[in-house]
Amino acid sequence: MRTVRLLVDGEQVEALEGSSVAAALLTRGVATFRRSVSGEPRGPICAMGICFECRVTIDGIPHRRACMEHCREGMEIRTGE
Repeated sequence: MRTVRLLVDGEQVEALEGSSVAAALLTRGVATFRRSVSGEPRGPICAMGICFECRVTIDGIPHRRACMEHCREGMEIRTGE
């Protein structure tokens, strides 16, 4: 599998093309993908798109489920950290 370059919270990183954004973030050591309204850290729980705890902003579109999005060259990902 080839690698692709992503921009994660302003930092350029590499990930396996076609892997989930959640997997790419977890591989980089990012466990908190967003914050709840009360400020508590949230991250992936189900890894199949049901819990909505892994939401991030991808290419300017908020509330994308990181476990359902596949990595592709040039993606810009923002976590709620």
